[in-house]
Amino acid sequence: MTLHDRRGVPYSTDSTAALDRFETALERAHSYFGDPFAPVDEALAHDPDFVMGHCFKAGLMCMATEKGAEPALRQSVEVAEGLWTRANERERGHIKAARTWLDGDMTAAVERWGDIALDHPHDSLAIQLAHLGDFYLGQSQMLRDRIARVLPQWSEQVPGYGYIIGMHAFGLEETNLYARAEDEGRKALALNPRDPWAVHAVTHVMEMEARLADGIDWLTSRQDDWAPDNMFAFHNWWHLALYHLDLEQYETALALYDTAIRPKPSTVALEMLDAAALLWRLRLRGVDVGQRWAELADAYAPMAEDAYYAFNDAHAMMAFTGAGRVAEARKLLAAMERRIAGGGTNAMMTRDVGLPLAKAIQAFDRGDHAGVVELLRPVRLVAHRFGGSHAQRDLVTLTLIEAAIRGGQGALARGLAAERSDLKPKSPFTWLIAARAAETAGEPATAEAARRRARSLAA
Repeated sequence: MTLHDRRGVPYSTDSTAALDRFETALERAHSYFGDPFAPVDEALAHDPDFVMGHCFKAGLMCMATEKGAEPALRQSVEVAEGLWTRANERERGHIKAARTWLDGDMTAAVERWGDIALDHPHDSLAIQLAHLGDFYLGQSQMLRDRIARVLPQWSEQVPGYGYIIGMHAFGLEETNLYARAEDEGRKALALNPRDPWAVHAVTHVMEMEARLADGIDWLTSRQDDWAPDNMFAFHNWWHLALYHLDLEQYETALALYDTAIRPKPSTVALEMLDAAALLWRLRLRGVDVGQRWAELADAYAPMAEDAYYAFNDAHAMMAFTGAGRVAEARKLLAAMERRIAGGGTNAMMTRDVGLPLAKAIQAFDRGDHAGVVELLRPVRLVAHRFGGSHAQRDLVTLTLIEAAIRGGQGALARGLAAERSDLKPKSPFTWLIAARAAETAGEPATAEAARRRARSLAA
């Protein structure tokens, strides 16, 4: 028997109770509020052969981007494959996508989820998995266009429309269409204020435009809509900390780290990388973070031999170098070398970006600034290949500029700072970088002018 959900999407089940619980799980996955797995398990209790229940669990395990999720992913995929003859064509597409991801071809898996959405444009799970997959692959244009492909099939009359608009907003932001992105994000939130991804999209706009006061107000004024009991809150807190970093409010950034970004030890990879990224930015600024590196390195230690996803690996290297964990850093480099020798999407990510970035982090740690520059200049041009957002990958450029300044490469530092000033002219920190770069290049008058600009913007 076939039942349809509220959006008209077909499911191979005769259990209305199972489909009802699945709808709850889907809402939780889109909003990041509450545990999405609990209602799926309830759906499977009603109908153990509920194919999409197993596909849902598999999809979320794919999006975890960590080795520890692989056993659960494999189990869900294999159970779903055992239900192949029961499944409809849409569900079979989900099964094949999850299997493809499990087998290491992340790029093809994302295309499979995208193809499901073309045939079933109201399959919001396929849309979300493809969208997040594009994010993990650094496919900025597809973050926008994959949503645009299905957007004409949605309207306010279709449940969940706001979430689709929110995803589109993020894609617009990642393709530098900032005004449209902000409009779309605000539209999504007018439909559903409790959409952390739409909040996140507008937050990115304000980050890229260095609208620091606007960004701080945006997040703090809406805090009750995105922060309490939300699985994505740590990342929006991280963005709030970035605004304070740009204003040199380091104590505030550290307080956010301790109370919101990493309030307690966690081995969730997505949470850990935001923690590492914030601490590394503070290190580039010469801020003492105390024992925070040690705690984070402890959490990363079991992953030192995984090399499962290059974006995570590079952040693990930050933790290991920050904490002085030479043995773990050595293990991680060896694991990344092994990954390159294998196949799959992550082999490319590791070869092109992850490994040279990890080596650059180590070079920076030992004061080999010329080595950092040599490693990062080519990597910076292809850094999107290992995923993340423009804001996250900015860490590569920040490390490169800092190495050029500390290494006395004045012309390069000045040029990189000029690039940044052109892109983010309202950022006080950007002008402080420009001042230091000018000093390195032997241009004291230019440096003083840049410092005055920074002070005026921070006032």
